[in-house]
Amino acid sequence: MLRERLQLLGVVGCILCIVGSVVIVIHAPQEHMPTSIQEIWILAIQPAFVIYVAATISIVAALMFHYEPRYGQTNMLIYLGICSLIGALTVVSIKAIGIAIKLTLEGISQIAYPQTWFFLAVAVICVITQLNYLNRALDTFNAAIVSPLYYVMFTTLTIIASAIMFKDWAGQDASSIVSEICGFITVLSGTILLHLTREQEPANPPVKMVRNTNKIIEPVLRLILLNLSQ
Repeated sequence: MLRERLQLLGVVGCILCIVGSVVIVIHAPQEHMPTSIQEIWILAIQPAFVIYVAATISIVAALMFHYEPRYGQTNMLIYLGICSLIGALTVVSIKAIGIAIKLTLEGISQIAYPQTWFFLAVAVICVITQLNYLNRALDTFNAAIVSPLYYVMFTTLTIIASAIMFKDWAGQDASSIVSEICGFITVLSGTILLHLTREQEPANPPVKMVRNTNKIIEPVLRLILLNLSQ
């Protein structure tokens, strides 16, 4: 539709990314579902996750204010790194909001808890940031490469964030862990192939209003589908 070219090596990279992601999902540990907004808050303020959030914010700030002005137009990983790191926090926040809405509809109101509004504010800020930098990536680089790279990075960081916050890997058998590591290596290999085959020059800017509209709508749909799949 966008008339963008993807080389044979890039196709192989896409396949590796998809296969690796499927392996990770199949062998992913059973997720613990919190039963209240307070329980999620307790998990969110545990030291390990606080350190993870602090590290994420520090890396995102460095990417935004130091690396993006210098390398943003030549290295897509700058934009996608920001989107993916923020995206992991988005998933956690949306999950908390979803539980709050579910409990409220069941008659156990969560509206009075400040944690509910905190997670809502975090989700709004994170979604806006994601869309901003995802649009920049799509405007600058080939969408055929940006989309799978973003999917891989977003999924991987979301799994890491969930593992730290919910400790889903505790008690998991060795074979599942090895399978997940193999899946991650497969994804990483595909990511490297995609990055090596990216076009040297940015795609020409769209000239039709319809294509401009698509560039705004498509990232929103991708983000919604990715968040709902977690």
